[in-house]
Amino acid sequence: MAETEQVVEEQQQQQDGTVQEETKTEVQSVELSEADEAAGAAGGGSIDILLDMSVPVTVTIGQTDVTVRRLLQLGPGAVLKLDKPVDAPVDLYLKEVRFATGDVVVVNDRFAVRIKQILSAGSSGAKKDKA
Repeated sequence: MAETEQVVEEQQQQQDGTVQEETKTEVQSVELSEADEAAGAAGGGSIDILLDMSVPVTVTIGQTDVTVRRLLQLGPGAVLKLDKPVDAPVDLYLKEVRFATGDVVVVNDRFAVRIKQILSAGSSGAKKDKA
């Protein structure tokens, strides 16, 4: 079969009046064996390495839309009014997925968040708006 393809290719080259270098590509079939499911599970199925990883959490207290003109006018002392009331819970995001809500508190002169609710996958509110 490979010889037939090569002959057809040579005939096409002759008909086109082009001379090209002869290149041969060898194709081989591969036989893959079944993987043993027990071997994969027993070979280090521990998630301990993941449990010690740090992940960035973003807290959003609100957002607003600003025209470029207004943005360029901002300076020290400028105030941007956000879309949420003061007593509304803040949103916590892991990457761009909202996973919890909470209240802003102060701990040792630093802002902190007290978790009010962990959201389920269906109620997580999809992705964060990029304004």
